[in-house]
Amino acid sequence: MLAYTYPLADLFGTMLGVFVFLIWFWLLVIIFGDIFRSRDMGGGAKALWVLFVIVLPFLGILVYLIARGGKMHERAEQAAQQQQQAFDSYVKETAGAGNSVDQLAKLADLKQQGVITDAEFEAQKAKLLA
Repeated sequence: MLAYTYPLADLFGTMLGVFVFLIWFWLLVIIFGDIFRSRDMGGGAKALWVLFVIVLPFLGILVYLIARGGKMHERAEQAAQQQQQAFDSYVKETAGAGNSVDQLAKLADLKQQGVITDAEFEAQKAKLLA
């Protein structure tokens, strides 16, 4: 018996094993990201979670998902909103909506056309010059 036959059941078993490993690794990355992104835990708690997940990987991941998994999506959503706000402010700064002189000229034109009132003009002018 020099040749080994690789039956179909072994192939499916190997594929299942690879699939489970990839899911486990993905969960590990997501959990580490959540641990370090979390603002409601101190450094000691984060260190303990990391050690728990590293020392007992399968049990650590399952316990973390049970204990803190319910709010993982909320922390991810907050991080996404912060990134979006940072991006929006960056775009605003770099693209610019024009300098304040241009904006004042546009406001004056709107005031002359009667689109905005004197009070609105003064309020917008104060906002621009602040």
